[in-house]
Amino acid sequence: MRFPTFRSAAAQAAATLCLLTAAAAPAFAAPVKNIVLVHGAFVGGAGWRPVYNILIKDGYRVKLVQEPLTSFNEDVTATKRVLDSLDGPCVLVGHSYGGAIITEAGNDDHVKSLVYIAAHALDVGETEASNGKKYPNSTKAVIKTPDNFLYLNPADYPSDFAADLPRAQAEFEANAQMPTSAAVFTALIPDPAWKTKPSWYMVAKADKIINPDLERMYAARAHSHTVEIDGASHSVYESHPKEVAALIEQAAQQSAQ
Repeated sequence: MRFPTFRSAAAQAAATLCLLTAAAAPAFAAPVKNIVLVHGAFVGGAGWRPVYNILIKDGYRVKLVQEPLTSFNEDVTATKRVLDSLDGPCVLVGHSYGGAIITEAGNDDHVKSLVYIAAHALDVGETEASNGKKYPNSTKAVIKTPDNFLYLNPADYPSDFAADLPRAQAEFEANAQMPTSAAVFTALIPDPAWKTKPSWYMVAKADKIINPDLERMYAARAHSHTVEIDGASHSVYESHPKEVAALIEQAAQQSAQ
């Protein structure tokens, strides 16, 4: 009888191990299926409905954060509360001031990647207010209440915030807007999540609320996968839902579990 040599036995064992490993490993990494959407200042979560509908149709599980806009810490807490409810990893999406929220909340372990939609992606030592002075916007619509909340003059809202939405829709949103604590615009973020997690960025080229050049700076600094939308107002997440959903889905597909 011929017995196998040590070398052939070792080779057989290695080959068997490779086969078992290959059988146990998935053929490809699955895309992230949870999406969390965070709205910005002066609006509520309902504006995400067109994007939500597309993502749900495409098989994603989508949750919306309804932050109170009463303080930065409370808004981050509201976002983390939603993240804690998830059954797995997610893509975290923020519009406008929502970008500052996801820059902080994005350090949560559930978050695989970040998507900024015409949003603030602050660095250490920066605030929305200080960056707005470096890159001035083109709206004069902001009004402060006696208790230090801000809102946009409803007469200016359609042209400044939502110029590419139907006029009736823009006027409704102007009168449904959520006043926002002035303090959120001076909030500091000690550990920006975009420094350690991949990001995607959408620049609204006709934005009057955040200077498009500031948006480009944020995107370039974070090495974000970036798209720019011609003629898009600050309400780009409502006026261009197909493009927004496509960017979010790209992030989900490339943020494999």
